[in-house]
Amino acid sequence: MSNSYVTFKKFPDATQAKGLQQFLIENGIECLFVDDSPSLGSSFSSDLLKEYEIQMHPDNFEKANTLLEEHAENFLKDVPEDYYLFTFTDEELHDVVLKHDEWSEFDYMLARKLLDERGKSIDEAHIKSLREQRIADLAKPEGDQKSWIIIGYILSLLGGFFGVITGYVLWSSKKTLPNGDMVPTYSATDRMHGKNILILGIIVLVVSVLVKILKLI
Repeated sequence: MSNSYVTFKKFPDATQAKGLQQFLIENGIECLFVDDSPSLGSSFSSDLLKEYEIQMHPDNFEKANTLLEEHAENFLKDVPEDYYLFTFTDEELHDVVLKHDEWSEFDYMLARKLLDERGKSIDEAHIKSLREQRIADLAKPEGDQKSWIIIGYILSLLGGFFGVITGYVLWSSKKTLPNGDMVPTYSATDRMHGKNILILGIIVLVVSVLVKILKLI
């Protein structure tokens, strides 16, 4: 079942992630806690590198987001007067609403509340339209990867293992959208180059190994 799970939220702190997991499970949403911190030696370890994920089935994203927004709404009455969102302009608050996925549910709900108090309220239909546009923007492939493509071909021709890795990443990398959908990270053209780099790298690597073996015979 976990194979169909994708990342819902990321945290730099394990306690926060486990707290969210417990809250979601208590409200009937199955999810997993995943330690996605890089496996580095102690000399390289750092709290800045730690990352913990909550993963769930994409079908539960909307339900989970709604649940978290309702939960955050309960705390809007006790916001400190010096909370940073109070200094935001209408345009900046609108940006918080538009880029909901980059902010906490509390900040999102507070931004909507502040806009409403300033006479700049956003109705649900417009919210839906903003989210659809946000999804469409995030679904677009990353920019031209020409530099990485050139490096990938060079490394593959040199028989480097990193050429194979570069090709594989360009070809197969995917990103998770806020609605749970997964789309290719790079354009079709870049993915085609990635596949070619991968195949070329494997061929050169195999030939290099065979040549070394033959020299030993």
